Amino acid sequence: MRWSTKFEPAGAGAQALLACPAVLTMMEIAMIETLEDVARLEAQGTRFETPCGEGTMVWRRWGAGAPLVLLHGGSGSWTHWVRTIPNLMADYEVWAADLPGLGDSAMPPAPLVPQTSAAIVAHGLRSLITAERQAKLVGFSFGAHVGTFAAGLLGRHIASYTIIGTSALGIPRPMLNALPKERSTMGPKDRRDVHRRVLEILMLSRPERVTDLAVALQQSNVGKARFRSRKFAPTDNVKRALEHVVVPVRSIWGRNDVIAHPTPEACLAVIGEHHPELVSEIIEDAGHWVMFEQPDAFVAALRRLLNQPAKHLF
Repeated sequence: MRWSTKFEPAGAGAQALLACPAVLTMMEIAMIETLEDVARLEAQGTRFETPCGEGTMVWRRWGAGAPLVLLHGGSGSWTHWVRTIPNLMADYEVWAADLPGLGDSAMPPAPLVPQTSAAIVAHGLRSLITAERQAKLVGFSFGAHVGTFAAGLLGRHIASYTIIGTSALGIPRPMLNALPKERSTMGPKDRRDVHRRVLEILMLSRPERVTDLAVALQQSNVGKARFRSRKFAPTDNVKRALEHVVVPVRSIWGRNDVIAHPTPEACLAVIGEHHPELVSEIIEDAGHWVMFEQPDAFVAALRRLLNQPAKHLF
């Protein structure tokens, strides 16, 4: 299998959002509010590729320091992290991946299950970051589903694993409100309204926080998504896979996350069944996409968790 670590400006992929090659200053980079800002942030990074099915999995890297690997949510891409990367890259070497079949990454081979994607993620991470560097892995939503399997495969190649708002914990919960879908007969405004409503239902806790940028990112990400992950949400895959994770586990939840049924505390109790060393934080006034909705509070919480001393190791 082939893989590449060539130094390729990540901005090439930004053309799908907006061609905007200008470089951000450090002051500007802390305020990601438009697609132009996203494109410039991408141009600041370096793009890497590792094997994935018949193509490659795409990774983007910023900053210097201890490696921090971010896995995004379902029907998403690296842009789930755009409002936190500028802050984190001041202290970490930040790696934001596009999961197999999402964003700019190729589809994984059959079977199309989280375990297949996890094997590809683990292989790629091993190729890009040595065990001696002890990367810290963070997974959001479906990225935590894939990330838990990947963390099990990686063993002590990584230093810790942080879960952000995951499903697949084996907790029965009521069905969410039906999510609207785009129709071929819709015009541009109606299509944007569909994505705005999805964000209101699933991702963000307050309608007024569904910004034009959030809608644009959601629409772009869903348009690229080929791997369908929602059918895995009602399983207990993450709960069972956590038994095989041998590094310290951390977790962050938004207080108002609709995935956190019946409460974030109940979800944390399940995560802690195999990990008594679990350290967690709940961010008030935030929903599922907590790092977009409350980026400063999220980064502060993540830094605190990543700096926790390891204890109760296996």
